[in-house]
Amino acid sequence: MKFLDLAKVYIRSGSGGSGCVSFRREKYIEYGGPDGGDGGRGGDVVVEVVDGLNTLIDFRYQQHFFAGNGRPGMGKQRTGADGEDIVLRVPVGTEILDEDEETVIADLTEVGQRIVIAKGGNGGFGNLHFTSSTNRAPRRANPGLAGVERTIWLRLKLIADVGLLGLPNAGKSTFLAATSNARPKIADYPFTTLHPNLGVVGVDGAEFVVADIPGLIEGASEGRGLGDLFLGHVERCAVLLHLVDGTAEDVVADWQTIITEIENYGDILGDKPRVTVLNKIDALDDDERAEKLAALEEAVGGPVMLMSGVAQQGTTDVLRALRTEISEDRIRQKPQEEEETWQP
Repeated sequence: MKFLDLAKVYIRSGSGGSGCVSFRREKYIEYGGPDGGDGGRGGDVVVEVVDGLNTLIDFRYQQHFFAGNGRPGMGKQRTGADGEDIVLRVPVGTEILDEDEETVIADLTEVGQRIVIAKGGNGGFGNLHFTSSTNRAPRRANPGLAGVERTIWLRLKLIADVGLLGLPNAGKSTFLAATSNARPKIADYPFTTLHPNLGVVGVDGAEFVVADIPGLIEGASEGRGLGDLFLGHVERCAVLLHLVDGTAEDVVADWQTIITEIENYGDILGDKPRVTVLNKIDALDDDERAEKLAALEEAVGGPVMLMSGVAQQGTTDVLRALRTEISEDRIRQKPQEEEETWQP
């Protein structure tokens, strides 16, 4: 299935039905009176989060969604039928943006969430509604209200616990394939990964989700390469796993390139906890490994882990470190959620 994380959609809610002008005409009833019914209400446009979707590809082939119009009222005090709602089914993590692509209308992060983004128009009153003591036979009715027509953007940000960062060919997809059932494309050339991949990994009886995005290059925050298009997918992650290619000539420069790009992207990523890993250590001798590890630890200002995704050396220790960061993040988030839900 082709990955799509941004879609432009045109929506229109249903218009309300017109009211009816009608009078009772029955044999042997001298004064029948008005009996025109009201028009039906127009249908709403609803966005609903469903399980089993991980892309917005459905909205590439259909961009227009129109709800049903309400039916007009009829005689014998009959109200017109309401128009049918139309439901846009989206994956978890979808943001609804206004036409300017900046204003966030809603952020849908849980399965089952529903939001009405365009309400249908009310139906018009029939002449029965206007009956009064001084106007026993009104001959007017209201038209229904028009529906709402607007353009919105749907933007998908994957829900994952860990986000993989690194230069192209740093071994991110290899790590994901070695630790989960995900099968991303792996090759010995840069930019193998062209769209994000999700994998569920487990360690010590705990499971969490890892997101692998296309590699970043220098200038990605300014629009170069593919990675900047997908950095939004790691905004929701609890921790970032930064893989540095141990076979590179200057591991510190490679590390600094990624740090610069995520800091330029914004505080959302720059402030997230990171686990830095020197990858592909199976291709290094002991002296090279020690030299590059020392240089990288000095640049990071903290510990750097060693790993080889191909040989599966050190992957368990890395997963345990990630699990610890995820647990700490959940502990930090819990007081915030309690504060938001508390009512004085």
